[in-house]
Amino acid sequence: MNDILNQSFWGNTYLQYIIAFGGMLVAWIIIRLLKKFVIRKIQKLVAGTDNQFDDMAFEAVEKFVLPFVYLLINYNIINQLTLHPKVASILRVAIAVISVYYIVRIINHILTASLKKYMERKLESPERIRQMGGVIIVLKAIVWFMGIVLLLDNMGYNVATILAGMGIGGIAIALAAQNILGDLFSYFVIFFDKPFEIGDFVNAEGKSGTVEYIGIRTTRIRSISGEEVVLSNTKLTGNALHNFKRMQRRRIAFSTGVTYQTSADQLKKIPSIMEEAVRRQETLSFDRAHLASFGDFSINFETVYFVDSADYMVHMDAQQAVLQYIFEAFEKENIQFAYPTQTLFLENQTKDQTVEEQLLS
Repeated sequence: MNDILNQSFWGNTYLQYIIAFGGMLVAWIIIRLLKKFVIRKIQKLVAGTDNQFDDMAFEAVEKFVLPFVYLLINYNIINQLTLHPKVASILRVAIAVISVYYIVRIINHILTASLKKYMERKLESPERIRQMGGVIIVLKAIVWFMGIVLLLDNMGYNVATILAGMGIGGIAIALAAQNILGDLFSYFVIFFDKPFEIGDFVNAEGKSGTVEYIGIRTTRIRSISGEEVVLSNTKLTGNALHNFKRMQRRRIAFSTGVTYQTSADQLKKIPSIMEEAVRRQETLSFDRAHLASFGDFSINFETVYFVDSADYMVHMDAQQAVLQYIFEAFEKENIQFAYPTQTLFLENQTKDQTVEEQLLS
């Protein structure tokens, strides 16, 4: 038996292979026991605390640190064997790639979780946190790029030459994809400057609707008529945009015309009627009501009030109540609304007689 175990195969005895395999098996068992008992116990303790950073650290340990440690242990165990130079070189490259992979994943995990916790601590809305996805993608790409550069440097490549070549190529790519890069920078403007957010009702490029999605290149708006409008971020940041959700109050101005047959006493009552119509509504603030002009076929009054709400339905309900009250008050005071008319006086052969005809236009 000892003779068999001491026989060599590829530069190592069978006993050495068995010890190496046993070491990897023991390491696997220990990792499994840690995850089953110790990690679960720590998870229960962490779940009962108010500190959210320990949850983030625990998740990073469970997802990335333990698998990386297990692979590192296996590499050290295998490295104790006598290996062919090519195999040893492949293993060194493999462990370098694995190390960079897990280090980048850990950094990205901590970065993502930290940004989300920061946004939650600032009481940002869930839509705003979802909008952060584009920023996270860009940050992850930067971390991956730095990790790959570090890997190439450790493998003996001339990183400066590679970066110089990538710089020249990057300029050419930037010129070819300047519209895409413009939309990307506009996305950062939208995210940090916050001219609008998901759920806001906006008017952009003549299209009105609710913002449903803000991406790295485009923003999607659900229009009033139901279709989805896709606009580039560059257009949204480069042109005037009306955000009705940010509106604190709405100014309303409307004109009312009465006929020239209206008496002077009736004219004096009209501003008071307008004011009363507005003040009866709790959501409205009266500003003014004046006789504004003498038109071609009407005497015109202008009324101005404010809606103390950004809700469009509140505005329409209040305006309906105001107009109904004005109509009823005019009917009660026998005040006639004006409409386009023309009065023509005809004189017949007997000069003491005239006929008046009203022609509707």
